[in-house]
Amino acid sequence: MKQFYLAALISFTLFGCNKIIKEDAGTAFFGGEIINPKGDKVILYNRNHKISDTLYLDTSNRFSHTLNNLTPGVYSFWHGSEIQFVVIEPNDSIMIRLNTYDFDESLVFTGEGARKNNYLIETFLHNEKEARRLVRYCQKEPEEFETFIVEKHNKELKKLDDFVTKKPISSFSSTIIKACIDYHHYAAKEIYPFAYFGENRLVHYKDLPESFYDFRKNVDYNLTDLSEIFAYNRYLFSHFDNLALSNYYKNSALHSKFNRHELNYNKAKLNLVDSLIEDETIKNSLLKYKTREFISHSNSQKEIEEIMASYLLKTTSEEDIKYMNKLIASIGDLMPGKGLPDLKVINLDDKEFTIADIVTKPTLIYFWSSNYKQHYKNSHYRVRELKEKFPGMAFVSININDNPEKYWKETLYKYRFNLDNEYRFKNPKEALETLAVNYVYKVFIVDENANIIHPNVNIFSDDFEDFLKQLILKKEIVLR
Repeated sequence: MKQFYLAALISFTLFGCNKIIKEDAGTAFFGGEIINPKGDKVILYNRNHKISDTLYLDTSNRFSHTLNNLTPGVYSFWHGSEIQFVVIEPNDSIMIRLNTYDFDESLVFTGEGARKNNYLIETFLHNEKEARRLVRYCQKEPEEFETFIVEKHNKELKKLDDFVTKKPISSFSSTIIKACIDYHHYAAKEIYPFAYFGENRLVHYKDLPESFYDFRKNVDYNLTDLSEIFAYNRYLFSHFDNLALSNYYKNSALHSKFNRHELNYNKAKLNLVDSLIEDETIKNSLLKYKTREFISHSNSQKEIEEIMASYLLKTTSEEDIKYMNKLIASIGDLMPGKGLPDLKVINLDDKEFTIADIVTKPTLIYFWSSNYKQHYKNSHYRVRELKEKFPGMAFVSININDNPEKYWKETLYKYRFNLDNEYRFKNPKEALETLAVNYVYKVFIVDENANIIHPNVNIFSDDFEDFLKQLILKKEIVLR
């Protein structure tokens, strides 16, 4: 095992992780072509540099933009509700080309500054593919998993070393790419105890080898330039979930089933974020999403008020506070027993209904977005299974995208989904705010009068079918 840590240490010193060196501000160019556009613009932004530029497509679906006094950084660009990032430095002249049907997979960079970004998107796609396979890796014993992860990490760092040696790129770009590799693997280590031990045996996370988290000595909580990077954010989310476990088991029975929505556990996460992170952008973002996650799953007004009191003492973002207050107001209107809001949906024949119009018996309502391919495939396949097991229930699918309807229909036809009970929102932005749909996994169960039985269930959880059977047994769901 020592040779793996030695290799990791050598790789770490090649590029550095905590020190990001930048050139002086200058001018750069960013442009490109969008094939099958889902709108008329591209938004380029960076929260830290307070840049948000709207770049409109011309009649050839192309755009161009010159950035003056550019600070080197990782910039996000948004089109049709999909997001990717690009490293832009002075004197870069970067062109992108992508097809919205396969946004990430089709993305190609050309021009000065393209090489580093093509490597970065390749790293991102590789990481996303590996993340989906992580559950299988996490079934290995801790020592075997450790060996596997370290070997894989070092292999990717060696590949990056070869890439940089062949034709050098800036120290800034090298550091960004290396951080994507590092934090993807660090996140795997943080996720491991949750996947390996599971909810019933998570208390045994304390039995992991002493050196299992040695990599944390390399972690920097305040890498502002990585705040747009998926791998870094994924790591921080998992890391603070993990750190708060010790607090959870101080307040819970030793062998109790782990409950990620327990109040004290979530308050501990906010306290840890507040004490360990100094960067305002990163801290506010984590505080917002960790608080939102708790609120979205809570049916207790008292607990929501308590978590918000903790949150308000820590955040410095007035914009986020307004958002959270609006969310709480929406959730307050979605408690069990209340009727679903009177929102408009449109079917495949372009006919308009309210949600109440389409509910005639106990119904499970689920949402999907064309931006999350794996989810919309899995959710439709899962519902197909549930239909067979619970024939007395109805299942309604609502698309949440705000792009032209043809993209919604194309997806349905392409994957040959059952077209019964497929709808889209007439006003997606209003509907998502009203229904507090912050993530596509949210699912409602309502009765035949469209009154809420449960405002947030997970159809992919191991015990969901048992949960549904219990609701039927208790006559909370009455099947006819």
